[in-house]
Amino acid sequence: MKKSALLKMGLPIFAASLFVVGCIVYPARPVAEVDIPGDPPAPIVEDVTPEPGVGFIWIGGAWAWHDRWVWESGHWDRPPHPGAVWVPHRYVYQNGRHVFIRGGWR
Repeated sequence: MKKSALLKMGLPIFAASLFVVGCIVYPARPVAEVDIPGDPPAPIVEDVTPEPGVGFIWIGGAWAWHDRWVWESGHWDRPPHPGAVWVPHRYVYQNGRHVFIRGGWR
């Protein structure tokens, strides 16, 4: 088979494979709910540092449950994809139990 015939057949297949491989799928992050012994400590007041660049958003510090309360400091971050929204951690009292619901990009 001649090289030109191979190019004519192979080029469209190669181009199509680049298109398919270039597609990015963002799976939904499961919501993590954990029973906790009670409410978190009072929030720590943090200074918001200057924005490091265009497209960053400030994610405020919050208490998170890691088998005990741990302060996760505020920081600047870029959304992982267009339209992503940061949902902060939540603490709720439901059905007689305290529940920590992990936040994250949605």
